[in-house]
Amino acid sequence: MKTIACALLAFVYTLFRSRLTLQLEIIALRHQLTVYQRTTQRPRINPGDRIFWSWLSRHWSGWRNALVIVQTRTVIGWQRKRFRNHWAKLSKHGRPGRPPVSKEIKALIRKMSEANVGWGSPRIVGELHKLGIDVAKSTVEKYRVQSRKPSSPTWKAFLKNHVRDLVSIDFLVVPTVTNKVSSWWSWPIIVAG
Repeated sequence: MKTIACALLAFVYTLFRSRLTLQLEIIALRHQLTVYQRTTQRPRINPGDRIFWSWLSRHWSGWRNALVIVQTRTVIGWQRKRFRNHWAKLSKHGRPGRPPVSKEIKALIRKMSEANVGWGSPRIVGELHKLGIDVAKSTVEKYRVQSRKPSSPTWKAFLKNHVRDLVSIDFLVVPTVTNKVSSWWSWPIIVAG
C-alpha cells in the first residue's frame, strides 16, 4: 500500500514539473540503468560516464535526486579532478620560466653597460624599454658587464686616505657632590699619520 501511495505522489508531482526537467531525469535514470546492465556485480564507471554526470550536474539542478549509482560528492570530486587536470595540461605547454633572451639583446646590454659605467640595471632597463625591448631587471643584471673595482671605497681605504684629518674629542658628564651635573670637554686629540 505504501509503494502505491509513493507512486501516486510521484505521478502528481510530475504533472507540475517542466517537460525539460522530466526529459533530463529520464536520461539520467536510463544512463544509470545501462551502467548496471553492462556490469555484472558492481557498477563500473567509465570516463564517459564521469563526463556525462559532470555535465549533467552543471546544467540540471535536480541531478542529485536522480543519482543512484554513486554519491553526489563523488560527482563533485570528478568535476574538481577534471578542472585540475585541465589547468595542469594547459600549464605544461611550453618551457617554464621566462623566454630566452636573444644574442643581439645580450650584446646590446653588455655594450650599454660598458659605454655607461655609471648606469645601473634600472636605467638600462628603461633605455631598452624606450627602444621597444622589454627585459627584466634581473636579466640586465645577469648579462651586463660587472666592474672589477668596487663602485665606492671601502672603510679601510677611507681611513687610510683621511687618517691625517681625523680628530677625536671626548665629552664627559661628571656629577658633583651637590648632585649638579657639569660637563667637561677634553682637549682634542689629533691623530697624526
